[in-house]
Amino acid sequence: MPQTRHIEKHFTASDSVRDVVIGMSDGLTVPFALAAGLSGAVNSAHLVVIGGLAEIAAGSIAMGLGGYLAARSDAEHYEQERLREEREVKEIPEEEKAEVCRVFQNYGMTEAESQPVVEALSQRPAAWIDFMMRFELGLEEPNPRRALTSAVTIAASYIAGGFIPLAPYMVTSSTVRGFTFSIVLTLIALAVFGYIKGRFTGARPWRSASQTVVIGGLAAAAAFMLAKAIS
Repeated sequence: MPQTRHIEKHFTASDSVRDVVIGMSDGLTVPFALAAGLSGAVNSAHLVVIGGLAEIAAGSIAMGLGGYLAARSDAEHYEQERLREEREVKEIPEEEKAEVCRVFQNYGMTEAESQPVVEALSQRPAAWIDFMMRFELGLEEPNPRRALTSAVTIAASYIAGGFIPLAPYMVTSSTVRGFTFSIVLTLIALAVFGYIKGRFTGARPWRSASQTVVIGGLAAAAAFMLAKAIS
């Protein structure tokens, strides 16, 4: 009897996907809330566009810089921890062997079962250090270009998302029409983005879509009502 081939399906979100999610989610939500707030305070689509463009510029720079610094911090942390492991492997190898043995014991292996593997690993210093970084500290070696790539991806995603709620104000002189079309367009974009994000991250797509729409809608509604109340 023929057997059905077992195919495992695992999803591991890449760093680029995470950066796009971070940039796009904020890019859709923050400018949308700002445009809604300005629509409640002023009766000029031109002013909404100016304010929105200023926010997109500032927001994309801030988000991109944040991504760059976060990635650089991860790389520096990895380098420091690797240097420490290299030093300990040379200076206190027996203690490092004991740590490797404890890692295996956490997976259910006895000391007798893990000892030959520990000894074999200790004969390969580079692999030994790699093992300690991955399984003791839970650290993966970052891509050396990660910081710049992260900054550019987050900033570009923020800009792309930010122009969606702002676009209707650019093609009409009426704040009311611009606001109405901005709501429709942005909520659709939030739903599509949330659905795609759910597919990529392994979450339930429709749930992800509804959550994204609710969060974006609440932010815009709060900004609009606050601006209306103050003005």
